[in-house]
Amino acid sequence: MKFTKTLLALALATSTSAMAYQANKTYKFTVLHTNDIHGHFWNNNKGEYGLSAQKNVVDQIRNEVEKKGGSVIILNAGDVNTGVPESDMQNARPDIEGLNEIGYEAMVLGNHEFDSPLQILTMQEKWAKFPFISANVVNKQTEQPLVKPYIMLNKNGLKVAVVGLTTEDTAKLGNPDVVGKVVFKNPIQTAEKTLKQINKKEKPDVRIALTHMGWYLEGKHGTNAPGDVSMARQLPKGSFDMIIGGHTHDTVCFDEKGQFIEKYKPTMACKPDYQNGTWIMQAGEWGKYLGRADFEFKNGKTTLVDYKLIPINLKETIKKEDGTREYKLYAEEIQPDAVLHAKLKKYQDEGDKTLGVIVGKTDGFFNGKREAVRFEQTNLGRLIAQSQMERVKADIGIMNSGGVRASLPEGDVSYKDILTVQPFGNMISTLDLKGQELVDFLTIVALKQTDTGGYPQLAGISMVVDRSTKTISDVKIGGQPLDMNKTYKVSIPDYLTGGGDGYPVMKNHPTYVNTGFIDAEMLKKYFEENKVLKATDYDPREDVIFKN
Repeated sequence: MKFTKTLLALALATSTSAMAYQANKTYKFTVLHTNDIHGHFWNNNKGEYGLSAQKNVVDQIRNEVEKKGGSVIILNAGDVNTGVPESDMQNARPDIEGLNEIGYEAMVLGNHEFDSPLQILTMQEKWAKFPFISANVVNKQTEQPLVKPYIMLNKNGLKVAVVGLTTEDTAKLGNPDVVGKVVFKNPIQTAEKTLKQINKKEKPDVRIALTHMGWYLEGKHGTNAPGDVSMARQLPKGSFDMIIGGHTHDTVCFDEKGQFIEKYKPTMACKPDYQNGTWIMQAGEWGKYLGRADFEFKNGKTTLVDYKLIPINLKETIKKEDGTREYKLYAEEIQPDAVLHAKLKKYQDEGDKTLGVIVGKTDGFFNGKREAVRFEQTNLGRLIAQSQMERVKADIGIMNSGGVRASLPEGDVSYKDILTVQPFGNMISTLDLKGQELVDFLTIVALKQTDTGGYPQLAGISMVVDRSTKTISDVKIGGQPLDMNKTYKVSIPDYLTGGGDGYPVMKNHPTYVNTGFIDAEMLKKYFEENKVLKATDYDPREDVIFKN
């Protein structure tokens, strides 16, 4: 079944006479896309995903398409950085090398491209054989775009414009010391302005928005900045033929009835979102899927012929009667590309030398799953907040859930496990707050929305948080009622004191201290000192009660 949309000449300020395409000729092109790789250049311990296997799939598709006279476009929707220790310690070089070999043609800047100093980003650009793009990220000093706003591709005579757009939320999600050097303009307004320029100057036949803005069902973005759906609805109809996005780690898949598939499983039929004449796509996370969209273009009309998310060796976990587990492939196994596999293995081995050291043990599961830690207090959130609190001899520990990136299973814990949980390298800072000042600060922190990285994980404190009245009550510190005349020490990542995740900027507070302790190193030291950590000892219980 084909899904057709017409480029509106009036809305896009173009005319048929200005087009480069041949009249009555059918152009076939295939767009391949991924997003939010977050350092997952190598397959996991179940053999899932990995860039060497992805390359094999891309090569097969490219051969298939080109034999039929078509062309291939391959794009990444940002966040190559932060998530896997072997990649983090090498500044994502193995991931970029992998994307080079696969043949990516552009990557939009994601918010995690601003976790490290801009010098690292400049170095990564030099490593990449493809451009980093974003039209709405501006260098504050030069007032010029930080990277290329867009690129033009020529695909068998078809002119394709690819415009990069980055979420405004990067201003609060990125490293405060880094994002202060750039301006994140409104991406929707920037898109409209950039399209006008491109339509006049370049006269493209196909327009693609490569975004790191997030996909929110029906545009309901809550406290997050507007995402892809909002942009498609606010721009003139059909302004972009397609939006290829990232940031929210979603498999954007709809069924034939137009219903979003909330519990999508690999190999299920998949159709992108369709909003105001624009197809919107996103392929999950970590390279678990390769999105494939087959298009035809004829006489100014772009038609989506077929769409699928191709699982890269994803496996179903099956629990057996004896309590053991086995893993079954959802689809046919994909062999890795031998040359790329060997190249990436050198990076993997280099990381393993340092990261394989066992630092302690867990007795039970410490929950750091995204769907848990951003919605409720968890034992891993408590462990991190408490370990930092104890390290700096504070009374209260605050940890943002966005800084908790994985769980800790029962058993041996390696240095790699620690860095997987806390990959950002934030330092622990402290604040000395008295009575009412502490209440005011805690009220702002405690009311941070669920499903955001700002949602707090807490230690050393119990209280009732009423979201409807925006108040906190029954506050106890270390089991004792809050004393309004007493001064309390708070441990908190310096990322938050700098305004990260929308927290109040506290670096200018007279009692602010950057301790110099790096979060992951201190969690490692906590394990080394305590040897075995029991999950039940860090149960948050009902210490913090949230009322709607």
